[in-house]
Amino acid sequence: MSKEYTQPEITEILHHMGEHSLPENAVAPPIFQSSIFCFESFEAFQEALKNESEHYIYSRGNNPTVNLCEEKIAALEHTERAKLVSSGVAAISCAIMAYMKQGDHAICIRSSYDWTGYIFHTYLKRFGVDVTFVDGNTVEEFEQAIRPNTRVIYLESPATFTFTLQPLRQIAELAKKHNIKTIIDNTWATPIFQNPADLGIDLVVHSASKYFGGNSDVVAGVICGSNEDITHIFRTEFLPMGPVPDPFMAWLILRNLRTLHLRMPVHYRNALGLAEFLEARDDVECVNYPLLPSFPQYELAKEQMRGGSGLFSFRLKTRDRQKVKDITNHVRFFKLAVSWGGYESLFDPSLLKYTDDEEAPDDRISLIRVHAGLEELELLKDDLAQALDSVK
Repeated sequence: MSKEYTQPEITEILHHMGEHSLPENAVAPPIFQSSIFCFESFEAFQEALKNESEHYIYSRGNNPTVNLCEEKIAALEHTERAKLVSSGVAAISCAIMAYMKQGDHAICIRSSYDWTGYIFHTYLKRFGVDVTFVDGNTVEEFEQAIRPNTRVIYLESPATFTFTLQPLRQIAELAKKHNIKTIIDNTWATPIFQNPADLGIDLVVHSASKYFGGNSDVVAGVICGSNEDITHIFRTEFLPMGPVPDPFMAWLILRNLRTLHLRMPVHYRNALGLAEFLEARDDVECVNYPLLPSFPQYELAKEQMRGGSGLFSFRLKTRDRQKVKDITNHVRFFKLAVSWGGYESLFDPSLLKYTDDEEAPDDRISLIRVHAGLEELELLKDDLAQALDSVK
């Protein structure tokens, strides 16, 4: 890890920040399950109403439990502030919509999360916003796509399913020259392994349902950025649209954040171990994991990230759909489920999106996404081996 992001700093944030004066000397932060907050005078009430982003008035805006969670996440991401919202998609939507209006143009990477793609492909077009999609592997692609009315560049590094990277520092420098807001989904790496704000990116969004939650028992999202940006998003998108985070959900994230710095290295170790194991098999065509030395952008991954998460994909040499189904039905310890980032290991074939009578792209037929959980690595290797061997 880099010098400015040492282990003691992480534990100070996760275990102590904002917790020195808890009510009744409690060790665990309390849940402020209150919808409203009262005032001792007319003057105090009036002053609070002038700036709802800085006061407790109504939990639709701010709440002490929620704000403590936000304080910790902002510190982890090396940003001034953070805003917790009700889902990862809510975080993505609020961050994008806050800087787009009719007639504007945005640039988005082509292999983004499905619902991000929907926002850019479909939703924004209803409001007269034009979008250019790029692979995003080079800064030149973004430079060529910029127009006079470009307002947002949206990134996801690594990207969904392919795990390709974008050169964040160069893109941030380019965007600043053109006064373009940069937004990145940093859910995969988490702030344990990547801090986009340190590379010049303006806004960092997360699905807090993933590693921040860590137990597959919460749905939440968060936006991290400057005080100016978060206040702008709070007033223009969060308050009017109302993606309110529940105090209990915020408390669960607070609880689970305590072990983030312990869980992520295990996910990393297990994913890298499984990636190396799969790469060595003769029935596997390729493995997509940025921290695997054979990955085409391995050097960029080492430059931008301090490690990797548990999520990666691999492609089988076969294009036989039935074999993909049989392998999927033979895994024992990998759960068949969407999402990722919890303690459990997951198996998610891309083929699930295509019915038997529907044509699927060749590169997707045998592409399988895997999440390496916190189980013993040898158990996971053995499970994949027996599932893959079942079709030989």
